[in-house]
Amino acid sequence: MKAVSNGSAVTAPPFSPPRIRHLETGWSNAFLRTADRVLHRVLFDFLAGIGVWVAVLALRQARRSSRRYLAAILGRPPSLLEVWRHFMAFTAVHLVRLRVAGGRVHDCRAESGCEAFARLMASGRPALLGTFHIGSSDLMGFYLGRFRRHVHMVRFRLGDPGFLRQLVDRCSAWVTFIWVNEKGNLLFALKQAVESGGSIAMKCDRVGYSAKLEAFDFLGARRSFPFTIYHLGVMFGRPVTFCVSLPAGRDESAVHGFPVFEPDGASREKNLARTRVHFQAVLVGVESLLRANPYQWFNFGDLNPVAAAPVAAGRGWNGEGGGRPH
Repeated sequence: MKAVSNGSAVTAPPFSPPRIRHLETGWSNAFLRTADRVLHRVLFDFLAGIGVWVAVLALRQARRSSRRYLAAILGRPPSLLEVWRHFMAFTAVHLVRLRVAGGRVHDCRAESGCEAFARLMASGRPALLGTFHIGSSDLMGFYLGRFRRHVHMVRFRLGDPGFLRQLVDRCSAWVTFIWVNEKGNLLFALKQAVESGGSIAMKCDRVGYSAKLEAFDFLGARRSFPFTIYHLGVMFGRPVTFCVSLPAGRDESAVHGFPVFEPDGASREKNLARTRVHFQAVLVGVESLLRANPYQWFNFGDLNPVAAAPVAAGRGWNGEGGGRPH
């Protein structure tokens, strides 16, 4: 893929939330935790596999979205078994999150590429931290916890927010949630977070109702991605960095980092031109990871759409890097 030096603003199509997200409701989490605790591991795994087959057959929209993503990453139409493997990979990671929230020890090991991220975190400078709905990225708090940094996590209040709090409490990271759908003035809340010396974390892959979309090469096409994190970085003069985490064993994740973008004293336009090159490089790295781990992309909504012709930016931002939250 080539680096893109000039992005295009695009508008997002109507977005339908992924129904598989229902796994994170309070009652379903309680049911899974109880079953995981009382059933023998072999029986639990067998029943979980059957349950995932039911989900594959019942959740038509999520199944269709999985097929489209797998066709793009595999270069051919996927079989139904491959769709099941995709659902099963999500379920496996969700079960790990539930076990960790319940007290199980989890470790994050830094892979090559995390050096710049670690230096930035150790410096104490406020930063904008981007990630994607990939693998065990929700468990990166165990890596952030090493640096004793205050992180403001931008999320929608959906599903089971108590579970999210349990999860971050376990990882020793200082996390405050900014619930997007409860903030009358989100930009003011973000400004307060930055000025307090905290860092802001957001997911930057789902296209929802964002005014800040730009087009980049990804999975064989020019696709629209939320770009709000970079606008905030340039606006506040803060560095932007990305990390993702993939399962690396029963109680371990591997953290993969990318180079840090540093805004300089140049004009806003010149800085934004540099951000486009930076984000394209991040997406090249993300695609490389996904080609090696194709079932770890957990966007069970529509795949990032192929970009239309450039138009003026439109609607308001929903907060999670401009995309719909998980």
